[in-house]
This record gives sequence, structure tokens and C-alpha cells, in this order.
Amino acid sequence: MDKLMFVQTGMGIDVHGQNVTHASVRAIQNAINSNSMPGIRESLPEGDLDNMKVHVKLAIPTDLDNLDEEEVKKAIPYGQVTVEKVQGGMMTTSGIELSDKGDKNDQMYLVNAAVEVGY
Repeated sequence: MDKLMFVQTGMGIDVHGQNVTHASVRAIQNAINSNSMPGIRESLPEGDLDNMKVHVKLAIPTDLDNLDEEEVKKAIPYGQVTVEKVQGGMMTTSGIELSDKGDKNDQMYLVNAAVEVGY
């Protein structure tokens, strides 16, 4: 990315199921869902949203290798998306293990996201 224009941050949780992809998608949605970038087209090369570059950095507490990066990329509606995983986030008890929700234990996963937008 040559020109960084916006950085949006968010947090996502998977309370049951211990799925880092679910928590990561929720973190991205939290970062971008309350933002609007009405002037972005005028700033992008050729005024084309496909020329937007989006770098998603995810702080994941565990199971980094289980992240489905293609599923994560689908959470970004436009542009060329790259994903970076780093150790971080948090695991803590949900207070209950629910086998019908796919729980392997009582842990919930919290993921932090930084979504960088530019070109």
C-alpha cells in the first residue's frame, strides 16, 4: 500500500465454538460497519473501488493456523484484501460449555482487528 488513508479498529467474539474465523469476521464487521467513506472513489486511482487496497491485521489468541483467510476476505466488500495474523486477542471463560453449540470447552475467543484502507 503506497498511500494509507483510513485505519478502522474493531473487536469480535466467538462465545461458543472456539472458532477464530467467526471471531475475526465479527471484529472486521465491528471495525467497518459504522463507517462511511463517501470520498474514497475520488481518491483512488481511476476512481475505481477495485484499486482500493485493504490490509486486515488480526490479533488472534490461539489457533492462528485455523483461520480461514478466504472467509475473512469476504467480510471486506471492495478492493484488494490482504490478511495478516499476529498473536494477541484474548481467551476467557464463557462460564458454560454448550456441546450443542459446538463447544470443545468453556473458552470464548476475542479477536482484535485493524483494517487499513488506501491504495
